[in-house]
Amino acid sequence: MRGRKTALKVVLSGEEREELVHLFRSLTTPAGLARRCRMILAVADGKTLAETARLVGVTEKIVREWTKRFVEHRLDGLRDRPRPGRKPVFSPRGSLARG
Repeated sequence: MRGRKTALKVVLSGEEREELVHLFRSLTTPAGLARRCRMILAVADGKTLAETARLVGVTEKIVREWTKRFVEHRLDGLRDRPRPGRKPVFSPRGSLARG
């Protein structure tokens, strides 16, 4: 196996693996979440961070960060965190609603 060894080890329970595979294969899962599920499955299967990064199409740093989040928070760590700032407000009729 090529690539640098990492101290990050991902061991999945049967339920976690099932949920990750389900989210990865589901057509209604947001693309970012599906990509993160694929990352975790690859790392759990013994691929290095570099191999996983090439497989998924992201940088090794991103794989490392998401793997750390998964190790700390499990499946909840793969969800997007709330963003700062005000939520966008749109009128039901668009720009015509003001007049």
